[in-house]
Amino acid sequence: MRHKPGKISLLLADVDGTLVTREKVLTERAKTAVATLRQAGIRFAITSGRPPRGMAMLIAPLGIDTPVAAFNGGLFVNPDLTPIEERLLPGDIAREVVGMILDNKLDAWLYAGSEWLVHWRDAPHVAREQKTVQFEPTVARDFGARIDRAVKIVGVSDDKVKIETCGRRVRERFGTKVSAALSQPYYLDVTNPRANKGSVVEALSRALGIHADEIATIGDMPNDVDMFRKSGFAIAMGNACHDVKDEADAVTSDCDNEGFAEAVERFILDQRATR
Repeated sequence: MRHKPGKISLLLADVDGTLVTREKVLTERAKTAVATLRQAGIRFAITSGRPPRGMAMLIAPLGIDTPVAAFNGGLFVNPDLTPIEERLLPGDIAREVVGMILDNKLDAWLYAGSEWLVHWRDAPHVAREQKTVQFEPTVARDFGARIDRAVKIVGVSDDKVKIETCGRRVRERFGTKVSAALSQPYYLDVTNPRANKGSVVEALSRALGIHADEIATIGDMPNDVDMFRKSGFAIAMGNACHDVKDEADAVTSDCDNEGFAEAVERFILDQRATR
């Protein structure tokens, strides 16, 4: 641990690879950790590249009463999933991004409103994503006018070189007009530039009246670094890459070995008890 955290009033957690295991299981120990946070007067919030419906199954078990930041901050909803704020990609940029993804030989997915659109039902990771978010995609060979409602576009590939190259080209082409980062090793998420996890910290700080220095964050992927840099204390999962760990104040165990619960117990609750 690089330094001890100061006062923590909110923990903001990534979901996949952090809060849940690789098999998308929310463990009993993780649930207990969140309940113990609440008993200690520390609030809890979640953010993810998932759509709101793909986070709904976590809200009741964790007693979440804070705004939920879906699509990496592209859409904020209340715990009952009613919308608070939506941050769309401009239609012309969204169309060009889809074209770049396809030109780089990746699959392209579109999230627009409550819809998840894919070009092919049997494409890589579609079945896994359906299991994760617990609803089916709409198959559309042409995204058509729905691209004007794009909250998130995803480039999908198991080829590390292809997906990293595509991400770099999108960032070079659009600069600060988009946010483009890996949410999983095989997912390139492209969103409105205000839809990034750093902006989620800022939005929750305003909405809940909690200074950013009193917000702790925990995650495992490069797109979590934005929230690390905006928060007062950052925790990387043991399954994170070295670059992500280097940006954190502390590192916990991996997601399949209760890393989330360990982080809560060791870095937040134990530190609070010793102050």
